[in-house]
Amino acid sequence: MKKWLKFSFSSLLIVILMFSIAACSNTDQTEKLEKVRLVEVTRSIFYAPEYVAIAKGFFEKEGLEIELSTAFGGDKTMTALLSGGADVALVGSETSIYVYAQGSNDPVINFAQLTQTDGTFLVSRDKIENFSWDLLKGSTFLGQRTGGMPQMVGEFVLKKHGIDPHQDLTLIQNIDFANIPSAFASGTGNFVQLFEPQASIFEKEGKGHIIASFGTESGHVPYTTFMAKDSYMKENKVMVEKFTRAIYKAQQWVNTHSSEEVAEAIKSYFPDTDIKLISTVVDRYKEQGSFATDPILDKEEWNNLQNIMDEAGELPQVVDHKTLVNTQIAEKVKGE
Repeated sequence: MKKWLKFSFSSLLIVILMFSIAACSNTDQTEKLEKVRLVEVTRSIFYAPEYVAIAKGFFEKEGLEIELSTAFGGDKTMTALLSGGADVALVGSETSIYVYAQGSNDPVINFAQLTQTDGTFLVSRDKIENFSWDLLKGSTFLGQRTGGMPQMVGEFVLKKHGIDPHQDLTLIQNIDFANIPSAFASGTGNFVQLFEPQASIFEKEGKGHIIASFGTESGHVPYTTFMAKDSYMKENKVMVEKFTRAIYKAQQWVNTHSSEEVAEAIKSYFPDTDIKLISTVVDRYKEQGSFATDPILDKEEWNNLQNIMDEAGELPQVVDHKTLVNTQIAEKVKGE
């Protein structure tokens, strides 16, 4: 009896010790993860590689824990970054130029590109069998906010097709980004410029019809990139490299997997959207090459961005590529 008690007590101690070691191991693993506060400009399937990087554990494998928040607007996103409310921002590269032009002594640096085309689509209230851009003349066009990439690309494309956005149609730009879809649904405008999945949702519900892609029309541009303040980049070089590596892995995963697989990976970020619709949107973006396959923001894309801004009358000053873009990290990660 005493031997049995002795054996049981010893076994109990071993079990307790094993659980203690496991608990300590888990605690150590959790403590090793470095938290990164990431703010995105909006929640969109357009940013699929970002969600894949989180969902597939690419950030975690790099020792990073992502605290993701959504600002719903470029101005709000940049405010969060500049005020210290976020470490990294996913937003249009034009915002870094605006900050630099204001004389910031701590400029915002673009270090990893996520999307390389515009992500919006032209949606018509009525079904149009044979669409021509000339049909927008004399119409009411519900565009995006002034100074943002969607609006600038929108105007760039209209001018490309011989349409003066301020003379040839009624252009509405005073509606908040988040309220543009509801404004169109309530009857405002003949045409609207929308991101996905809202464009496809309207088409599915019979509220609108996708008739053209601004991304296809405008060419390659650093539409949304990951950026951080210069001071943060210098103080957290290792973290930024790990972050970029995780994004690159996600970009490659999205590029080599089917739209259905991508949709399955990111569906938790769009709980109110049908997975088949998510897959359709991913497929549309993949077909037009919207997802960058590596995080390098090259000089040609940067110059195209400034040309579009200049055409829209929104370029405060020409900024050299190397001043606000760091390609060394992305090039290192890609070359590994």
